[in-house]
Amino acid sequence: MLRAVKGRSRSLLVLLGTLIMAVGVTTPASAKDIVYQPVSGAGSTWSANAVSAWAANVVQYGWKVNYSDSGSSDGRKQFSVGTVDFALSEIPYGRVDGTVTDQPPSRGYAYMPIVAGGTAIMYNLKLGNTQITNLRLSGDVLTKIFTGVITKWNDPAIAADNPNLALPAIQVVPVVRTDGSGTSAQFTAWMASEQPQLWQDFCNKVGRGSTCTATSNYPVYQGFVGANGSLGVSGYVSQPRAQGTITYVEYSYALNTGFPVVKVLNNAGYYTEPTAQNVAVGLLKASINTDENSPDYLVQQLSGVYRNKDARTYPLSSYSYMIVPTKVENNFTEDKGHTLSAFAYYFLCQGQQQADVLGYSPLPKNLVEAGLDQVRRIPGAQLKNLDISKCNNPTFSSNGTNLLAANAPQPPDCDKKGNTQCSDGTGGNQNPTQPTKPGGGNTGGTPSTPNKPGGSNSGGGNNSGGNPADPNAGGDPADPNAGGDPNQPGDGDPNAPQNPEETSGGAAPESTAGGQAPSTTGPKKGNSSKPGPKNTKGPKSSTTGTAPTGSAGGVQSTGGADVPIDDGQVDCEIDTDTGECVGDSSGGNSGGGVEQAQFVNAIPVSLDQTSGKGFTNALMVLAGALVLVLMLVPAMITRRLRSANSGPAGTVPAGSRPPVPPTDRA
Repeated sequence: MLRAVKGRSRSLLVLLGTLIMAVGVTTPASAKDIVYQPVSGAGSTWSANAVSAWAANVVQYGWKVNYSDSGSSDGRKQFSVGTVDFALSEIPYGRVDGTVTDQPPSRGYAYMPIVAGGTAIMYNLKLGNTQITNLRLSGDVLTKIFTGVITKWNDPAIAADNPNLALPAIQVVPVVRTDGSGTSAQFTAWMASEQPQLWQDFCNKVGRGSTCTATSNYPVYQGFVGANGSLGVSGYVSQPRAQGTITYVEYSYALNTGFPVVKVLNNAGYYTEPTAQNVAVGLLKASINTDENSPDYLVQQLSGVYRNKDARTYPLSSYSYMIVPTKVENNFTEDKGHTLSAFAYYFLCQGQQQADVLGYSPLPKNLVEAGLDQVRRIPGAQLKNLDISKCNNPTFSSNGTNLLAANAPQPPDCDKKGNTQCSDGTGGNQNPTQPTKPGGGNTGGTPSTPNKPGGSNSGGGNNSGGNPADPNAGGDPADPNAGGDPNQPGDGDPNAPQNPEETSGGAAPESTAGGQAPSTTGPKKGNSSKPGPKNTKGPKSSTTGTAPTGSAGGVQSTGGADVPIDDGQVDCEIDTDTGECVGDSSGGNSGGGVEQAQFVNAIPVSLDQTSGKGFTNALMVLAGALVLVLMLVPAMITRRLRSANSGPAGTVPAGSRPPVPPTDRA
């Protein structure tokens, strides 16, 4: 019996050894040869929210991607000297900025589209206690604001764009980037192209003279405030005391901070905001360099986007690029190439599925296909023939058209340039702003139906029980103390307990002037109790991560701004009553938009993307445990049997035959 037990153990050991050898031999290069070394990158703040979310999501596959949103200029510089493995930028090498040419690096490189989006114009503006959320601006007015020509919010040019708003007579405070920024380059390229004389005049004022090009380094002019990074400018504008400020920033930052964005007038005569659909429509007219032998292969030309006559177009739409290495040099190895290529496959396919919920627009099919071709140029890349139809990108269709753009809705009539104005909120603050000027098309009706009788815009509500067209009838919308405080219970706030007997503000039950208007002042702390429009899109996150952080340090002003100057990081939630930091908000939703780090699990297209040494190591540990068990069990069985056969005197081992008494031969 002992021999049988030992024989079976040896057979099992041989079989197990064969299995282990088979695993070591048949596991593809993913286990034996492929090593997923960490990779690092730097650059664009414009695409940082998307890239940081994707990098956090692929940790589950064993890929480590470190990214620093230090600005496009710094990213290109670091890639040139080899301190990072990749860079993100909105502008390519070789562009002239003033008198300086950004020289291409000596190392091999290629451009790869990574994500599309719109440069948003975020602002902080109130009328009394009411946050204005439906501001509209035409191109020349927007340029005049950011070149110091328009300095007051009640300027007639701004009023012409906003026929239903009585704008406050306070200072306009542009907040601009102080670091080398692709966002600055995109915004100034638009102004230089579409408002060349205004931009040239500004260049003359700031000493740039005839070398008036688009620039990554925005001049901090008199009355402007400068801040570092997208987090810096958006954090500055979102402060409760920063009334009258306005900045250019990625749409996702406006969503995250719970603040509205400007509807910009497009070439079709409609005011639009940078939603994923409007960006997709605008980029249909982008011209892409398709010469694969050109150093600018896949680089965009956006004049067609600026002048797109489709009514749905958001004119400040563009792409962002990843600059990837094409040679093993500058500390870049094939092991790093394994990680970078796997990450690129991920964001060109699965990552695009979450672009909208992250505040961007997914790439169209032609750029995804071109990007996949660029991945093959990365040293050490795992060459894959992906079934692109399984990417589930919302822009893809069977006939090659951009489905997202094709299904984009037409803007409402009240967004057309003229004497009407939609009251709908924008960006991260969807609360409507009711008309505050007499004679507006919305007076007496619903926000989107100007002439509908009995609407929510006349009588009572946030204008303290009066007529918004008559500031002396029950309350002045510009004076929060005339007729009641909309933030107090009973004063027109539908989110607060209402007292039917309340006579200080609020609409009385007996009101006959069209009913109670909904409040236009959201809850405190950045309207955080009202989810933003993007929170309902996309699958729920199951992977948590840390949101991208940045510094708001180096904030500076050259005068004219009656707002505080911060020199630290804007990484806390601001209490709207005290102005104090009340907690870390660096990964949360501080006001109705999407969370800064909203991650969605996705399954890689190919199984071998997830294969690696971790899989083989787990098998080896399991095999070792089995070997140990199989070695110990036979010995234990043997010891047990011997013990049973040599029991105490006078006992009969269980299951054995009784002894036969000896025969008496005498």
